[in-house]
Amino acid sequence: MQPLWRRFVPAATPLSLRERARSALGAMLGILVTGALAAWALGPTTALPFLIAPMGASAVLLFAVPASPLAQPWSIVGGNLVAALVGVSVAALVHDPILAAALAIAGAVGSMMALRCVHPPSGAVALTAVLGGPAIHDLGYGFVLWPVGVNSLLLLAAALLFNNLTGRPYPHPGIAPAPGRTDPVAAPLGFSGEDLDAALEDFDQILDVGRSDLEAILRQAQLRATRRRSGQTDCAAIMTRDVVAIAPHAPLMDALALLRRHHIKVLPVTDESARVVGIVTQTDLLDKAAWDRRGPRLGLLRRLRLTAARGRAPHGSVEDIMTSPVVTLRPDSPIGEVVLQMSGLGLHHLPVVGPDDRLVGIVSQGDLVAALLTDATRHQAEVPTPRMLAPA
Repeated sequence: MQPLWRRFVPAATPLSLRERARSALGAMLGILVTGALAAWALGPTTALPFLIAPMGASAVLLFAVPASPLAQPWSIVGGNLVAALVGVSVAALVHDPILAAALAIAGAVGSMMALRCVHPPSGAVALTAVLGGPAIHDLGYGFVLWPVGVNSLLLLAAALLFNNLTGRPYPHPGIAPAPGRTDPVAAPLGFSGEDLDAALEDFDQILDVGRSDLEAILRQAQLRATRRRSGQTDCAAIMTRDVVAIAPHAPLMDALALLRRHHIKVLPVTDESARVVGIVTQTDLLDKAAWDRRGPRLGLLRRLRLTAARGRAPHGSVEDIMTSPVVTLRPDSPIGEVVLQMSGLGLHHLPVVGPDDRLVGIVSQGDLVAALLTDATRHQAEVPTPRMLAPA
């Protein structure tokens, strides 16, 4: 009996009481605002409906699962309008209500899929256009604008306001890597964006989660699995200890000279006590400095911006182009934590500091990938090889 019950009841996603209350309150306010404004606009003497039942289902999506692709603005507005158009058209052409209802649903689903505005409550909109009775039929194509169009826009406006005020970005932006970002653990972890696209094509069904969100969830799960498997290895075991650093007031030419002399790509910036105050990279020199025959210097626009921000003129030193504050690690930080930091922030190097916040080393992508490959090789070696039994 229990396995049968599990097949009918979906596994619940961990959800806090606060989020449940937020969703319920949002749905209540959304319907209240939509109904009140529509009733006020119509006035007390009209016979027109001020609120249609499918808006209740739309409210569930917009306020309870605002990250769903089925709940985005184009989904509710486009889906409801398309379904209303199809429903009114079918009702005018087909007089048998059962056949008309079936054709209206089929046409609405097909149209929404073609226009990328699938919104489940829109199926109820199409049925309402067919089975809503004389009051709806008398509206004709006016039903598309009122109440469907107006209700959809009012509910959408309420969702835009409420979700964003309560910490749920809406429309849902999705999760995308920063431009030019290189995932330091993409190869060891296994799959690429192209692999995911191919898998979704093979799956060949609509998922109630955005493609970018799905990829982010899968990668986060992989990263956490990597952190768990490599929990015994820490930064002290893989970091480079002989670190070349530079002072914040050093000229830009000194930074360039150090990068070239030591064939490195990054310089931690430290104060007199060896505490990390910033980091400067090859990219900083290329993007934030102007170049002439003598080397890097500060351009006019950057000088003006720095002067306005600091209240004093810059001197063309490392502090004028360095990144600050800096994400740092501890020697006992597990390399799984390094994976999460580098992948999550798109970083290539992370300084390692001691208990007194003084620089003791640096971890690079190369150090991390080498450690992950070593761990993978060790785990593979620890797996017992199946023995072949000789035939009797």
